[in-house]
Amino acid sequence: MPPPGYSQTPALLKGALIQFSAPLLLPIPNVIVFQYNPETLSRTLKPWAPPEPAAGTPEAQPAEGLAQPYDPQEELTVSLELDATDALEEPDTHPVAVISGVGDRVSAIEMLLYPPGDSVLGNLLPKVSIGAGGISIGGADVVPSPEVPVVLFFWGPGRIVPVRITSFSVEEQAFSPLLYPIRAKASLGMRVLTPAAFGDRDTADVKLAKAAYTFTRAQKEVLATANVANTAESIVKMLPF
Repeated sequence: MPPPGYSQTPALLKGALIQFSAPLLLPIPNVIVFQYNPETLSRTLKPWAPPEPAAGTPEAQPAEGLAQPYDPQEELTVSLELDATDALEEPDTHPVAVISGVGDRVSAIEMLLYPPGDSVLGNLLPKVSIGAGGISIGGADVVPSPEVPVVLFFWGPGRIVPVRITSFSVEEQAFSPLLYPIRAKASLGMRVLTPAAFGDRDTADVKLAKAAYTFTRAQKEVLATANVANTAESIVKMLPF
């Protein structure tokens, strides 16, 4: 028997979406932890394909059949379940759930598809600008960026990649007296962003995104190399002597 206080059940990491915004010198993370880890993670890799030759031009050279000028495009799909039932049983310690159910978590994911812009909350916060004279608060409005924030998909130490949310659908179930959803099922589609997708940008959040992608890709290479040992063992077993 295990000693008292010891559990044979391993601690389970939770998947998460980590949003970075860098209004100052360091990125500020907004971590959206999955309440329940999805049971499945669908992945699709699409290799580069040479463009179709124009009419009247010679066919592509055979060498292009093996060409791969950049990493394949990877798409991820997960299904998430959100439930505020347990939190509503302890209203004193979960005031947000009492008011909005799972609406706050649904909105947090949904806002990953929006570029930052004018809002009531944004108008209440002080305006921050960085110029030659340093950082100033207040004064002239900051021109909003037309880009969505940098997001990392965290799926354990083996997969931490920057992603762009490509699709989001949600089915809201059961509602509070204020008609906020108490339960919800969401489907999330993501495209993994390679370092090339960020161009020449050199901000702190982009540096983190590039480092995460490189780290995850390096782990794939290590695991693929480790499989050589399994291949050698299989070959030995196939020999007749």
